[in-house]
Formats: sequence, C-alpha cells, structure tokens
Amino acid sequence: MDDKIKKNIKKVVENTETGLARYILRWKYKKEGKPVPTNSRLEDESRYVADQAHSVIATRGKNVWNELKRVYIKGDKKKGDSS
Repeated sequence: MDDKIKKNIKKVVENTETGLARYILRWKYKKEGKPVPTNSRLEDESRYVADQAHSVIATRGKNVWNELKRVYIKGDKKKGDSS
C-alpha cells in the first residue's frame, strides 16, 4: 500500500477516534449537569482521552498476545510429549 494512502487512512481513523471521544465527553458533561467546555478545550480533552485509550489497548494487547503465545507453546510441548 502506498505511504500516502496509509497516512490518509491513519488520519481518518485518528479523527474518528477523537470525534467519538469528543461526543462521549460532551454527553458526560451534560449528564453530570456541568457546562460543556469550549470547543478548543473539548478538542484537547478528546485527543488526550484517545491517546490514553491507545496506551491501554497497546499494553493489554501485548499482554493478550504474549499469553496466547505462551499457551500455544505450552500446548505444543504437550503434543510432543505424548507421541
């Protein structure tokens, strides 16, 4: 895939994530009866939330992947022992 296409897709995904975070933050402020911050402040908060979500997903994703590898390797050893 062309680098330009990859960058464009990445930008669209980032904008979508930020937009979703902005929507959820706006909903949360309204639900709690708090005034909704200015658009620039809300944009900053939504970018922060999206970045934090990426960090959590990256960390947990690595843990899940490592656990799957460990189970797979352990399963292969059992199969090798019985033959």
